[in-house]
Amino acid sequence: MPTPHELVRDHTIYSCVMGSRAFGLATDDSDTDRRGVFLAPTALQWRFDKPPTHVEGPAQEQFSWELERFCELALRANPNILECLHSPLVEHVDDTGRELPALRRAFLSREAHRTFVRYAAGQRRKLDADVRLHGAPRWKHAMHLLRLLTSCRDLLRTGELVVGVGDERERLLAVKRGEVPWARVEAWMARLADEADGAVSRSPLPTGPDRRAVEAFLFRTRRASALQADPDDEVVEGVVGGGRGGVG
Repeated sequence: MPTPHELVRDHTIYSCVMGSRAFGLATDDSDTDRRGVFLAPTALQWRFDKPPTHVEGPAQEQFSWELERFCELALRANPNILECLHSPLVEHVDDTGRELPALRRAFLSREAHRTFVRYAAGQRRKLDADVRLHGAPRWKHAMHLLRLLTSCRDLLRTGELVVGVGDERERLLAVKRGEVPWARVEAWMARLADEADGAVSRSPLPTGPDRRAVEAFLFRTRRASALQADPDDEVVEGVVGGGRGGVG
């Protein structure tokens, strides 16, 4: 069994930069957050010890998901996963990985309203706790929550997920610097949440994702991986080749 870091090193099919650099909010001290998808060879799925569903590293600020787990989370409209597929900063992609961005619309649905708003509510509770305890929120987190709510509203209105903040950059960075009173930030968040709520019923997005299209891609990819397996591997040879010998 390859180590988790070897799986990332040798079997990554798609990787991108996320975080502030992808959002257009990077400053001189911003980290470079890398996210990726690796395809664990099908032969490893046939063993009792399964390959990991996600791997942290090997580089700092690097995190990767195995393809099946990535697809599962994307079908559930996980905000972080959906944004990975729309990053403007793709660093690596192979022939299999190119199919992921091509499937982006299959993952998008009105379910994004529920998941984005639920995630935003959790972040808002943390900000409120900071205000109660320290008299002010963590302004960087407040900025990113505003960005997320804006992204959710615009996705529901247009059917397109845009990661970059565009003309909102300076306004959002002012929040990060603590230059905008908390009361105004609260009102901004409330307005965005209301606008997202109002956009759901008229959204061009379908009610649910295209699970069948994603599953067909996953099946096709797993099968191709199995056929490319090392013929010297007795387990793979027995299954792919139809098996030899009997039980006894």
